Amino acid sequence: MSRTDGEPTDGGDGLTEPERAALHDLELGLEHVRRGYGALVTFHHQIGRGMDRFDDARARLREAGHDDLADRLRDEVLPAGAVGDRWSYELVADFRREFLADVTAMEADAREALAEGGHHLTERRQQARWRDRAEGEAWRVDGEKGAERRGTED
Repeated sequence: MSRTDGEPTDGGDGLTEPERAALHDLELGLEHVRRGYGALVTFHHQIGRGMDRFDDARARLREAGHDDLADRLRDEVLPAGAVGDRWSYELVADFRREFLADVTAMEADAREALAEGGHHLTERRQQARWRDRAEGEAWRVDGEKGAERRGTED
């Protein structure tokens, strides 16, 4: 069934196995980079919340007569960047504008060049194979049969 000699395989999409595997790796790689971006956005939000608490502490320290500590927060901590002198929002924006945009475009270019822009080709092929080998259509979830399988009533 699968071939690696550059000839199309039986996947019905005209792709060779190395092409299909490369597109799958690109798609998964992009999904991981997007998850990393999400973690970076979470980092940005957490830093912001922490800085808000530091600003609250600054006000309370000043109110309690600890001007030296309040001044350190005001002058050293609050205006400082999360990395060097860069604030977390700048890191998020640069990552999105540069690396994320570049890898997104590269993945899209590869899909367009090899598969007319198609997504999830490996999953589509697996879905078709699993559905083809199923006897009947018990896998369909519709009406009473679907509700029965889910253990609920519609």
